[in-house]
Amino acid sequence: MDIYIAKGAGFCFGVKRAVNIAFKTAERSVKRVATLGPIIHNPQVVDKLSEAGVKPLDKVSEDVDILIVRTHGIPVELYESLRDAKFELIDATCPFVKKAQQYAKLLREEGYQVLILGDKDHPEVKGILSYAGESAIVVRDAGEMPMLNSRVGIVVQTTQPVEALKKLLEKVIQTVKEVKVYNTICNSTALRLRETEDMTRKVDLMLVVGGKNSANTKQLVTLCNDCRVKTYHVETAGDLFPKWFDGVEKVGITAGASTPDWIINDIVRKIEAIGERACTSRGRES
Repeated sequence: MDIYIAKGAGFCFGVKRAVNIAFKTAERSVKRVATLGPIIHNPQVVDKLSEAGVKPLDKVSEDVDILIVRTHGIPVELYESLRDAKFELIDATCPFVKKAQQYAKLLREEGYQVLILGDKDHPEVKGILSYAGESAIVVRDAGEMPMLNSRVGIVVQTTQPVEALKKLLEKVIQTVKEVKVYNTICNSTALRLRETEDMTRKVDLMLVVGGKNSANTKQLVTLCNDCRVKTYHVETAGDLFPKWFDGVEKVGITAGASTPDWIINDIVRKIEAIGERACTSRGRES
């Protein structure tokens, strides 16, 4: 069985930065360290950080000495209140998310109604929205288009596909007199989607590796299904079933931005072991 791995699979820059900040903070300090929410959308990494002494909190607590802001960022009002708290605040927000926040604020100050393309329930979008002003609107796609003002400024959740932005723009320019756009889609997201789509054309089965709560991982699953290749979304090697690989000659592996290399490597080893057992079994039958 041949195994192909997307070059862009795994940690993106912002995730790698945030996770490194968290582990280094735990190493340098004997104080109580926590993150506000899971630092990334990968339960295995969050568990490893917990073992290292960095606990995720659902809400702000005074029972910590160092609080780390998650890579998705937080609303501006909460951030400003945390700066005045007694504990040390470390901001691990992805720089690309920070840029989206800053552009949303700039558009609001310039008098534009801010239109955010993304998932309104995602923590990144909630943070961006807090910078965008009261007239701001969040849409999941072009099909949700509401009535807009005459001057609209657009920013995008960093993990959105480029095609979604293109469709939104096509719809907006039909009704709005002035549009200003900041393409805040992360380059690694676009690259990962392109590599994954190319891979689906040469394999019999796709494995998409990543947290079940990861938005960009879910996008990869949707893409693979749209390309009509047999696809499974898994978090770890323990999720694999040998029967999936019956008659499969080529396996493709892609992974979300929050998936560490060690999980991908574990999955590769498991597939190789399944392939070896299948060869041994066929040898015995013959």
